[in-house]
Amino acid sequence: MSDPATPASPPGVLYELRFRSLFNAGRALAFPCDASGKVDESGLSEQARFNYERARKVIGKDWATPAVFVRT
Repeated sequence: MSDPATPASPPGVLYELRFRSLFNAGRALAFPCDASGKVDESGLSEQARFNYERARKVIGKDWATPAVFVRT
């Protein structure tokens, strides 16, 4: 059963949560997520999990507030 708070995604559509650098244009960190931006940390490598946790801690200092994008 799906969670009613999570929007349904069309089949085959993949999403990523993207943190853009506040200092280096074009630099970003991106992590696979669902349509609502929830990242499954257990599916990340150790390095990716470290980067994700660090980016979340320094939003507004090093990284912009993340946004959900459709993966291309």
